[in-house]
Amino acid sequence: MIGKLKGRLDESGEGQAIVDVGGVGYLVFASNRTLAQLGRPGDAVSLLIETHVREDHIHLYGFAEAGEQAWFRLLQSVQGVGSRLALAILSTLSSSELTRAVASGDKTALTRAPGVGAKLALRMISELKDKVATLQLGPAGKVEPGVAPALDQDVAAKDAALALEGLGYRPSEALAAVSKARDTLGEAAGVEDLLKAALKELAR
Repeated sequence: MIGKLKGRLDESGEGQAIVDVGGVGYLVFASNRTLAQLGRPGDAVSLLIETHVREDHIHLYGFAEAGEQAWFRLLQSVQGVGSRLALAILSTLSSSELTRAVASGDKTALTRAPGVGAKLALRMISELKDKVATLQLGPAGKVEPGVAPALDQDVAAKDAALALEGLGYRPSEALAAVSKARDTLGEAAGVEDLLKAALKELAR
């Protein structure tokens, strides 16, 4: 099984790329988000690989970040989500956006992805909400198992996010803004300070 490819980009197109590793070209399927990070033909690339072996084919799926690979696996645990749809979702929403959307139950954010309707979005939230609590996605997309997202343990952040929702902001928007505010102000920040900083972030 192939777990990683390191070589040079031969070419890339819609939904896929060819990575030249020692003269052998590997066809890798990837999200548009990952493909955008590969650069130009000839550039050095390194991809985490998910290998799918079927009776009639062997497909390689590539990821620039561990967080995206983790979500690729999680998404396919939901009934009705296959590899193609998982990549389409990851092309629309980043790992952190998916985490916030599922954790906050924001089906509107999930339906931004092509192929995801309201029913599937609700199913994703229902089936993945508990699983999301086992992942923490850092700025580099690293995955640390067994650690709940920090916002779930931060009462002040939760209260600030709820206040923003009361002002009409979507749950995913509120959580994102509060998360950035907390990163700036530190864990000791109170609700009022977090709310002010989050509102400034949303006003940009």
